[in-house]
Amino acid sequence: MKRTDILYTCLLATALTAGSCSSSFLDVEPVTDVLENNFYKNVADADMALVGCYDGYQRTVSNGSLAFNVASDIMSDQAFGATGITDSRAYQVLDRFNPSEAPSENNIFDGTWTDYYAAIYRCNVLLSKLDETDFTSDPDARARIEGETKFLRGLLYFDLVRLFENIPLLAEPSTANLPQANPKETYDLIVADLQFAAQSISADAYPKAKATTNDGRATTYAAKSLLARVYLFYSGYYGKEDLSVSKADVLAGLEDVINSGEYALVDDFSSLWPASSYVPMEEDNTLDRSNYAGEGNQEIVFAQKFTGTQDYNGNNDGNRWLVMLGLRGINASPYGQGWGACTVSKRFVNSFSANDTRKTASIIDIDGEGIVGFNIGDQREYTGYAIKKYTPTALPDGTSNTGGEKDFQISQDQDYFVMRYADVLLMAAELGSGNAQSYFDQVRKRAYKDNFSALAATKVNILNERKFEFAFEGIRYWDVLRGGLESAASSLAFSESVLSGSAEEQVVISRENFLSTRGFMQIPNNQITLSNGVLVQNDGWK
Repeated sequence: MKRTDILYTCLLATALTAGSCSSSFLDVEPVTDVLENNFYKNVADADMALVGCYDGYQRTVSNGSLAFNVASDIMSDQAFGATGITDSRAYQVLDRFNPSEAPSENNIFDGTWTDYYAAIYRCNVLLSKLDETDFTSDPDARARIEGETKFLRGLLYFDLVRLFENIPLLAEPSTANLPQANPKETYDLIVADLQFAAQSISADAYPKAKATTNDGRATTYAAKSLLARVYLFYSGYYGKEDLSVSKADVLAGLEDVINSGEYALVDDFSSLWPASSYVPMEEDNTLDRSNYAGEGNQEIVFAQKFTGTQDYNGNNDGNRWLVMLGLRGINASPYGQGWGACTVSKRFVNSFSANDTRKTASIIDIDGEGIVGFNIGDQREYTGYAIKKYTPTALPDGTSNTGGEKDFQISQDQDYFVMRYADVLLMAAELGSGNAQSYFDQVRKRAYKDNFSALAATKVNILNERKFEFAFEGIRYWDVLRGGLESAASSLAFSESVLSGSAEEQVVISRENFLSTRGFMQIPNNQITLSNGVLVQNDGWK
């Protein structure tokens, strides 16, 4: 058996013997002897390998590597790197686009890089084996499985190319030491993969009505939505319209999503997020969750799934990055403890309208909510505000509100919403839909409720609305970047007074530092070394 097949066997066997990502489609029977000569025989084998690809996507963050969305929040103008005063300043390197903040931290994304390429490898192996698989029992399964696999590969590459721009491009299972591709080549593959997924996954494959069993599956609607996000970023950042998909194409895809009847906005924004909808019940040490819309609700187009059953014995299915955003060292039910990363900028807090319900749903106001016992002396870049959308939750007695081992570090189970219907509406409005005003108003009416007043659906207003709607969802930084480097520098470069270890500190994010990097991140030094110098470091990080 070839080395590449041995590697994939290890990855797939791990996926299938480890804990699953949800209580539905990712629950699988243990497989301990998956070999090339007894696998990829039929539809069941291909579906099992597809589960391994989903698991690979989940593992890009479930083993403790720096999560894409956490990095995206750090780089944005809404949050600081923070963490504890004795921690490494790795997050400050990202926040300030400045390697001198921690010169030895030159492998911040090493785990991220290897996890993403391991997940891509799984996808490539499955795609390469489909011709060998017997689909006679279910001829339609071939297109569905290939479509889902290509969706995942496209999503994985989209994260990587946005982070690093210059990356090796592998469209087949290979361990070759490849140089970095021109980013246009990577975007061409992403677009082709998402177009294939949109065309090949039937509209009735995973209906919302059955979300309890298939939430987290890629759908034709998820592919069309993600394709629009790819188009907007590429055409905005590079100022080019040379992809094999046009503005009219992506808008038509978004209109298909809207007209499908599968999705709708939930009534209350706060109900999307556990920490903003749970109510502590001290009398019986529980959390009232009746206001939570739940996983797979009508607004979720695609989610990265997690469960709380991760342990230290090989099960990797928990949301490992959530703990980074928790209140440092304190449980304040419904909020659970964590490592205090991504403190929220006071400038951003103050930019909210007083009537915008998204403010209290998105942000923890430590003083305003009467949280006591918080140790400011242990917190770096304290502003008085923390992220609420994605934060651990705790019971009234301080017990971690998780499953499995109830370990607040590894047992978090909150899903990450990769794409919400609100994003579909706002992207369609931005792209010039004939219903732009209606789509724009729907999002704003939910946010402002009885205090809603109409605002013209101009591009400037839509982009400003996105700032509040998608705060701390790993979207803001890329929205800023697609406005062009000069515009992005104006948004991202600012200074603010914070407290680090109770001492006043001035955080300064330099326009020059940002521009020197062109908005992209440091390629891990380990990967450059392993490539024997084939990989070249990005500008601003050499």
